[in-house]
Amino acid sequence: MNTQRAAEIQVALEGVPLPASRDALIAYARGQDPSIVADLEGLPDEEFDRLDAVGELLMLVPTAPAEAPRLPRPESGRPPGGEDYLTPFPADTGRVRHDAPPGNPPQKAIERASKLQKAQKAEQS
Repeated sequence: MNTQRAAEIQVALEGVPLPASRDALIAYARGQDPSIVADLEGLPDEEFDRLDAVGELLMLVPTAPAEAPRLPRPESGRPPGGEDYLTPFPADTGRVRHDAPPGNPPQKAIERASKLQKAQKAEQS
C-alpha cells in the first residue's frame, strides 16, 4: 500500500476510541468510510494504541493487484462518412448521397421541412 492511501485511512479513523482492536477499527470504518474496510481487514488481530501504528502496519500489508485496464472494443461497421472520415478536405461535402433510402428520397424530406417551416411562420404571424 502506498503512503498516501495509508494516511487517508488514518484520517478516516480519527475519532475512534483507542486502544482499539482490529474489529473495532473495522466497525468504526463502516460508519465513516466503508471503502477502507477491505484495507483494514488485512491487519493482524491485535490491539492498537495509536493510529500511527495502524498506518505503519498498513504500509506492510500487500495490496491486491490492480485490475487490468479494459481495452476498447473493436469498432463495428464503417466510420461515419465512410472513406472520407480520414480525408481532411473531402470533395463530396454537402452533396446528396446516391444511397438515400428509396422510400424517403431527399426531395421529400426537403418538401416536408419547407411545409413545416411555412406552417410555423404562419402561426407566428
